[in-house]
Amino acid sequence: HFAALSRDGKLLWERSLVEEFGLVTTHGGRTVSPVIEGELVITSGVTTGWGAQSRALHRFLAFDKKTGLAIWVSSPGGRPFDTTYAPPVVSLIDGVRLFISGGGDGAIHALKIWTGEPAWKFEMAKRGINTGVVVNGSTAIVSHSEENLDSSEMGLLAALDAGSRGPIPASQVKWAVKGFQGGFSSAVLDGGRLYQIDNGANLFAFDAATGKELWRQNLGTIQKASPVFGDGKLYVGTENGKFFILRPGASRAEILDEDSLEPIIGSAAISDGRLFVASTEALYCIGKKSVTKAAPPGAPVASGGPPAHLQVTPTELILKPGERVRFHARLFDPKGNFLREEPAAWTLEQLRGTIQPDGEYRASDDPVAQAGQVKASAGSLQGAARVRVIPPLPVSETFDGGLPAHWINAAGKFAARDLEGNKILVKLADNPFTKRARAFLGAPEWSDYTVEADVRALEKRRQMGDGGVVAGRYSLVLFGNHQRLELQSWQPETERTVTAAFAWKPDVWYRLKLRVDNLPGGGVRVRGKAWPASDPEPSAWTLERTDAIGNRQGSPGLYADAPFEVYFDNLKVTRNQ
Repeated sequence: HFAALSRDGKLLWERSLVEEFGLVTTHGGRTVSPVIEGELVITSGVTTGWGAQSRALHRFLAFDKKTGLAIWVSSPGGRPFDTTYAPPVVSLIDGVRLFISGGGDGAIHALKIWTGEPAWKFEMAKRGINTGVVVNGSTAIVSHSEENLDSSEMGLLAALDAGSRGPIPASQVKWAVKGFQGGFSSAVLDGGRLYQIDNGANLFAFDAATGKELWRQNLGTIQKASPVFGDGKLYVGTENGKFFILRPGASRAEILDEDSLEPIIGSAAISDGRLFVASTEALYCIGKKSVTKAAPPGAPVASGGPPAHLQVTPTELILKPGERVRFHARLFDPKGNFLREEPAAWTLEQLRGTIQPDGEYRASDDPVAQAGQVKASAGSLQGAARVRVIPPLPVSETFDGGLPAHWINAAGKFAARDLEGNKILVKLADNPFTKRARAFLGAPEWSDYTVEADVRALEKRRQMGDGGVVAGRYSLVLFGNHQRLELQSWQPETERTVTAAFAWKPDVWYRLKLRVDNLPGGGVRVRGKAWPASDPEPSAWTLERTDAIGNRQGSPGLYADAPFEVYFDNLKVTRNQ
């Protein structure tokens, strides 16, 4: 979930990255901290969406910070190995404003920040990157603690030419320290010295120009948090529960203060003259009551170059039938700097409706789901915005027309197939990396509705898959191997999960029904039932739960964890009566 709040906690806008883009987090919720630059707020993660974004890749997502409208989506990398949480950095290099960040594909990516166009990349590890990049003039210093691409040695600290273009080969690094395992704690720069803490909580000082180690000093045994540099001091906490204020010198760091707190896995933050430290149990603020004025936000660099890129905004939209939206064609120079809005020739691809000369699109009134592009051309340049049109409830799907194109996280994981003379949906079991999936079919703001579907699972080698339905961010799942029915708000959180034994036979159709009702005062009542599809529906609910503070909206969907195939059919989504 991605949201903007006012200082008093009022919700300004929100985007459901899972339901709209197919974002996955894994490992307890790995997420990337967003960064604000000018009018953009940018985050990233591994996503599996629709159409051209159906393939799982680490993608970078830029939104208008005031409205939440998507401006660009960039997919510069290869197949991801992990979900990651590398902090991004923004820097001006040779007149190009670059957004630089590690990805789940084991590479560092530099993008032109206003357009998302790839500038360069450096592939360096066989796993995802979790550390941030330090920019020293025109040099980018990168690190990881995974296996290197050219050897079995673990860890790397290296310096790159940040003004490069395209892929940077390993032979072109300025310097490299192989075997340095700085995989979680990012480096900081102090003039000509670079400080970084390795995974074992050893603080290292390097010569930033050559990579020569100057000294090292132990702070503990386990390290996740990055040091923060300010006022000539380093501020850092360790996972052992120590928080240090250090004054680094030529041969070691002087310990000015050492406190025993709770485990610290996040970096300290300096804002308006104050220091904020978060532990696993508390949030601490150190500093004066009065604050200093914050620095103004960045802005596009002035440019006089020729047009080189056409951007169509907004993008990644969900519209209702008959809804209107105005698109804009924006020109950028070769360095990614904004030039002007440009009159363009507009066309539609796989969308019904009308497009006016000024870029206003009106979706067709037909209550039919769509997924396509609004395209613009100006001279030799072309650009496009992606649009889904999703009609309001009810929804009825028998998959006779195949897998719906507008579904999120479905293509490549689910497919329509003939079974016993009938068209059904199958959760594919040909890829162990995608055996578990949630496919979303509606708008994230839907609420107060019921989802029903027939579910059937194969059994092979005494193993069955799991299948379920999703409504309002709650899941009702039949577990094959465990022979039980579960009602979940969040799968890893078992305290709010309700279960019941349920004899689920293989190769037999069962009907699942999940109803979610919003209650006055913020509560949510969730009820589910399951029964053999050939039998009449039972009057009683099998499982029920009321959340005092519940999920009050969310897209409907299907869930499967399938070592072997799981089938779905006769999907219905209806408003509660």
